[in-house]
Amino acid sequence: MCDIRLFRSARMDYRTAEMIWREKTNDEMILNNAAYHLQQAVEKVLKGALECVGVTVPYSHKISKLVAMVFNNGANLTITDWLDDHAEMLSEWETETRYNMDFLVEKRKLDRAMEEVRNFMEINGIKDSLREELLEPEKKAKLLLCLPEEKRNCSEFELNCYYILFKKKL
Repeated sequence: MCDIRLFRSARMDYRTAEMIWREKTNDEMILNNAAYHLQQAVEKVLKGALECVGVTVPYSHKISKLVAMVFNNGANLTITDWLDDHAEMLSEWETETRYNMDFLVEKRKLDRAMEEVRNFMEINGIKDSLREELLEPEKKAKLLLCLPEEKRNCSEFELNCYYILFKKKL
């Protein structure tokens, strides 16, 4: 079964980026930290979805490579146009924000990325409230039947994550 801990970790990375971003500072080091956590959130969602379809995930931080793997392996994620178009920028944020002391994330790019990554995560159900598809009682009941008995009493967030795994069966 798919390990939803990557989705949980992605949500926490997004929340960390959001807390840093809300500080409304222009300190480059702080903005770089927000950008790093934002990249990590995207990477973990992509890797989690790949694991859910049985793909052995490579040790890679390249968002474009992971996006291509999602498309090529039928992972149950919606890749937004913005994410597809900005995969290289996000990948750059993973290393440059940590190791290049001269690298500066532009505030306007971070502002847009926060909005777009939030959209990506919400579209894919990486959120606390039930995703739209599971508001239908029949669909939610079918999903619960896919889970082992001990996993059925889970949070709405966890149900959203299991939906990524079992969407094709529903």
